Amino acid sequence: MAVYTEVSFSEADDLLQALGLGALESLQGCVGGIENTNYFVTTQRDGQAHDYVLTLFERLGFEQLPFYLQLMKHLAQHGIAVPEPHANAQGELVLHVKGKPAAVVDKLHGASVLTPGPVHCAQMGAMLARMHLAGRDFSLSQPNLRGLSWWNDTVPEVLPYLSDSQKTLIAGELAYQNALAALPSYAALPRGPIHADLFCNNAMFSTVAGQPVLSGVFDFYFAGVDSWLFDLAVCLNDWCIDQASGTHLAVNAHHFLAAYNAVRPLQAAEKELLPALLRAGALRFWLSRLWDFYLPRQASMLQAHDPVHFERILQHRASQGLDYTALEALP
Repeated sequence: MAVYTEVSFSEADDLLQALGLGALESLQGCVGGIENTNYFVTTQRDGQAHDYVLTLFERLGFEQLPFYLQLMKHLAQHGIAVPEPHANAQGELVLHVKGKPAAVVDKLHGASVLTPGPVHCAQMGAMLARMHLAGRDFSLSQPNLRGLSWWNDTVPEVLPYLSDSQKTLIAGELAYQNALAALPSYAALPRGPIHADLFCNNAMFSTVAGQPVLSGVFDFYFAGVDSWLFDLAVCLNDWCIDQASGTHLAVNAHHFLAAYNAVRPLQAAEKELLPALLRAGALRFWLSRLWDFYLPRQASMLQAHDPVHFERILQHRASQGLDYTALEALP
């Protein structure tokens, strides 16, 4: 999260009271991601404190946002633990703040676990599968805006900043992914709305009876219609990776995949193409981090992510793929 557009206390208070969410008590700018302006807000209503997130969208336009917010509303109404957006008196989820599109959503409770273990991975795998199934009857459609078309457009933008070896790696991987996308087996993969950015820091865990319990997932503003397998690969590249080295954590992957497969069994073609999609997920985030690192926007609070992390993951995925015992163990 970041702050590009400053919102005053009185401006936020007017908005929240107009939404019927109570009087503003605190407003705090957030640091963490890099796409939007985010504030944590607390209001007082009916004698109780209520926590929300106010987001101003810096890159997304008014025409794109209904997909994300309606998807979150849809998932919440289907029992998936996500932040539910709040509508204004006209029933609109996309709001106007400082001339920009905005939204107010419930804030999840708990904390992110940045070094998850098998228990965390199993819970996330099961929730991801439930989320995919819950989205099957979602009526809106929008492509994954950070998918292959964006990769093809963006690689030339970052190439001047790369070393010769990095240029070789990224160009070779882009060619591989373009060839993959032309395969009939790829086109036939099960598809639907996906989160597309479900890293560990986009999930919250609470502690219940001394045990971690997944309390919800958030930040759907990269969501789009794509293969469910790509969504799974993005998760495996964060939840099941050693953060220091970028290497694969087989135990985490086994628990994640087994829990997902128990809810939505993977097709044979999905098992076959998962190693290739792991490479796709690594390329997507290496590329976006290169773009944000070398071509940043101004923000009053901003922490750019290190691109090298996903460069390492891509190198590991391209050379080693996935530990196939995790797939062979699935029924």
